[in-house]
Amino acid sequence: MSKRKNSSKVRVHFRKNRGEKTRQTDLTRDFHRETFREDDTIREERISGKGALIRQRTVRMEDAALAVGEDCRCGQVVRVHGLNTLVEDVESGQYFRCATRRLLKTLATEERHVVVAGDLVQFRPAGSLPEEESLGKQPDFAGMEHLPEGMIERVEPRYGCLCRTSRKRQHILVSNVDQLLIVTSLFQPGVKWNLIDRMIIMAEKMEIEPVICLNKVDLGDPLPWVPTLGVYARMGYAIHLVSAVTGFGIERLRQRLQQKGVRSVVAGQSGVGKSSILNAVEPGLDLKTSHVSEMNEKGRHTTTTAQLIKLSEGGYVADTPGIRQFELWDIIQEEVPGYFREIAPLVSLCRFPDCTHIHEEGCAVREAVSLGQVDARRYESYCQIWDSCTSA
Repeated sequence: MSKRKNSSKVRVHFRKNRGEKTRQTDLTRDFHRETFREDDTIREERISGKGALIRQRTVRMEDAALAVGEDCRCGQVVRVHGLNTLVEDVESGQYFRCATRRLLKTLATEERHVVVAGDLVQFRPAGSLPEEESLGKQPDFAGMEHLPEGMIERVEPRYGCLCRTSRKRQHILVSNVDQLLIVTSLFQPGVKWNLIDRMIIMAEKMEIEPVICLNKVDLGDPLPWVPTLGVYARMGYAIHLVSAVTGFGIERLRQRLQQKGVRSVVAGQSGVGKSSILNAVEPGLDLKTSHVSEMNEKGRHTTTTAQLIKLSEGGYVADTPGIRQFELWDIIQEEVPGYFREIAPLVSLCRFPDCTHIHEEGCAVREAVSLGQVDARRYESYCQIWDSCTSA
């Protein structure tokens, strides 16, 4: 009685391929196989909107006070590798190799993956284990086989998700982060400003603080890029010029990342040196790195999956695979001007209330671009992003 009293029912949608078919489509096949029986045929068919494919199912969820007990523990997802998920116990620091409950996989969501790096979850360990068995350094892929097992029962609500659109679904790279370190490089490969602008927009939408990091300053003179970087600095974005090889600017970047209680994520295109920067920030990390191709000056995918790394001086940082395309998620054309800090104050000064700021006359944004008050390259980036988004 007490369990039913303290539990609540939640109605959720399940994926369409998890329901039973309302019709039998193998009648012709059975007829050719001479297994067709007239008495077994369906005499009538009910047409209703409450079929098995669209009907909501009822899931009984326990209260949080009951879920977090002796059996379930609170953990954070460190890395997802296929069907195995590396989970760190928040209280003891133990690592577990967990599987995901099938019920979570059948829920109808707009996300590609049920569990991602950075998630806070409730998991149930398989049996009692000694405290020293899974403590210590974060295990690699090979070391996950010897870890104690567990089952992820619930995923807590997320905040600060770095995501993009992939096959018309939400692809969350990392969740529960506070700041985004957008890494680019002067040379090998060059700077992709449009990719930086897209990541800034996604960070603004998810309420994540964006930070621009320009790596490989030892390969050339960064002076030509100072005016462009000054445009971002005047809008309030933090700028870091670093070199993972010589150590230039690493100490200043380390102070930003190693803040107690702050979760950061490092993102950027392949070959810009994301893993090299983390190796310089945290000595002894030994993340895999690779060289840039000399033929096309493009990086190679050395980091294959996102993983959460605990820093020695405090804070967490997530290393992500290289990004070549970053399509915005859940952003329409009418919202794009509001994510450009220099364009947003000028929207109300346009002649037409539904001005797109691209071809209309009497547009305050276009006038500001012609007068040099708005950077021309940023305006060009706005036009490209506006054209790639859908209208409301």
